[in-house]
Amino acid sequence: MVRVYDLGHSRAGDKGNTSNVSVIAYDARAWEILERELTAGRVARAYGHITAGPVRRYVLPKLRALNFVIEGALGGGVTRSLAQDKHGKSLSTLILTIELPDR
Repeated sequence: MVRVYDLGHSRAGDKGNTSNVSVIAYDARAWEILERELTAGRVARAYGHITAGPVRRYVLPKLRALNFVIEGALGGGVTRSLAQDKHGKSLSTLILTIELPDR
């Protein structure tokens, strides 16, 4: 098993009540594992405690990046949320903790 943290870095952004979290691979081998194993389903399970909304995955092969759009993840959005991190920037840390098979 390998953590996403070992394979790439992450950034997060927000739009209303939706968070987008991207993972950018460090190298070609890391990209192969991330593209194959970091599915929308795995991400949805990791974020399941904060959202029941759909998770969509977008593949950006030329950048060796994946972008996940996670709906309903921000407690109503910046102007409504009572969360300390209203923009959800710390959500990029959560994706880095996901463990993946490294086969």
